Amino acid sequence: MEAIQIKDLTKQFDGLIAVDGINFSVRKGEIFGLLGPNGAGKTTTLMMLSTLLKPTSGQAIVNGFDVVKHPSEVRGSIGMVFQDPSSDDVLSGYENLKLHALMYDVPMADIDAKIDHVMDLVGMKDRKDDVVKHYSGGMRRRMEIARGLLHHPQILFLDEPTLGLDPQTREHIWGYIESLAKGQGMTLIVTTHYMEEAEKLCDRIAIIDHGKIVALDTPERLRHHLGGDLVFLTGKHLDAEKFKGLSFVQSIEASNHTLKLCVTDSVKHLPKILEIAGPLEHLEVHPPNMNDVFLHYTGTEIREDEGDVVIQRLRTYTRSKTK
Repeated sequence: MEAIQIKDLTKQFDGLIAVDGINFSVRKGEIFGLLGPNGAGKTTTLMMLSTLLKPTSGQAIVNGFDVVKHPSEVRGSIGMVFQDPSSDDVLSGYENLKLHALMYDVPMADIDAKIDHVMDLVGMKDRKDDVVKHYSGGMRRRMEIARGLLHHPQILFLDEPTLGLDPQTREHIWGYIESLAKGQGMTLIVTTHYMEEAEKLCDRIAIIDHGKIVALDTPERLRHHLGGDLVFLTGKHLDAEKFKGLSFVQSIEASNHTLKLCVTDSVKHLPKILEIAGPLEHLEVHPPNMNDVFLHYTGTEIREDEGDVVIQRLRTYTRSKTK
């Protein structure tokens, strides 16, 4: 059963298309990933699904409610963990969570027990009374995930949940996210530009670039779509023409004395490849990973430094609408 349905969803900011007619659905209990660089449209998509931004056109149905026609019903059934810290750092973790509980009309008699439960879930029950400004970045992230869970949402949106965290804390956050889907049947949408995060966590991944979804499938199928293993050859006298027409070579890319071949059954055909290639300076063979998949569908690697213009215009637009 589908928890989210999106049809031709579009968002423009003064002529800039941030999300460009995207279509997808998310099943209940699924961890769904939006993978792309900064500025690709991931955060804008979440803001529309959570009713914080009104779509320019198209439709989004969340838990059976239209995000434009029934925003209150949507908000009551979702949780949101923003990319930027949104908790009050002069309050304690407990006070932040209690304020959130009151906003969501959690019964007063249940608030303390619910706070203990979610803080225990993220391993921070013993630090709930500490002031947030004394938390580490990882602790603050965990507390904000706990806050998003406090009112038992059916769907949880996580915008770059491990951005800037150290590898150990990132692994802990991944464990919490997986337990929510597997243990509680919660539906989660995770935005990320970390390939490993998308591949490890997500049941399905939508690759989004320049506001468009360019591929959507399970990690395994996305890798399989490339057609074989990747063979990298480096040498001064390589000739790409010699590999054309070979039945086991699915694609060829040449640059700077290097050939990248996509090869079916690479173990079987490697001797033939070496025979054709001649003297080599370097040889590398590996199965395709999500970075290879992203490169295949977008023509470039994740652009860590892109998106500043989109993000700045989004913030400027949002501020102008609230004045």
